[in-house]
Amino acid sequence: MSYTATAQDVKTLRQRTGAGINACREALIESEGDFERAVDILRTRGEAQAAKRAGAEAREGVVQSYIHAGNRIGVLVEVDCETDFVARNEKFVDFARDLALHIAAAAPLAVSDDEVPAEDREREERIATEQAADRPENVRERIVQGKLDKWLDDVVLLRQKHVNEDKHGGKTIEELRAALASETGENVVIRRFARFAVGG
Repeated sequence: MSYTATAQDVKTLRQRTGAGINACREALIESEGDFERAVDILRTRGEAQAAKRAGAEAREGVVQSYIHAGNRIGVLVEVDCETDFVARNEKFVDFARDLALHIAAAAPLAVSDDEVPAEDREREERIATEQAADRPENVRERIVQGKLDKWLDDVVLLRQKHVNEDKHGGKTIEELRAALASETGENVVIRRFARFAVGG
């Protein structure tokens, strides 16, 4: 005899997982009424949706600015999301504002590893190679890679720890971005930034 999901079972599963009615019914039928398995099925599918969301188009967003006291450093940053609703969300706007302040203080070169100018990366690699020249050959490559990674931690925005340690507890910009994406349920993309410094 095949299992039929009752309205009460669907309701109970919905309360436990927050999933939609049809998704709950399908999970119950697939698990033949085993609630724990149904929860696992929904979690697996939920993760699949979250992964899909990471590739979702981020076409809405905000541009935030920050001018440092003394008017000698200014920053513009664009942070994008999927909907106008999230773009107006206070936490989203605060994140972008906070990010502009961080960029003013930390002066990153690029948003991500991929965007680091090739000539800068090559220069750092050359310096690291020269510094490691007197080390045993079998460890040289690891030393160079370690130095390059440490440099990228300093100059890549997503890898930098937020300058406001008291507020963000040493989290990286990528960790803060991922937490906001998880909280809003949308793909959050730091699209680009421009940092201006007088005489810079």
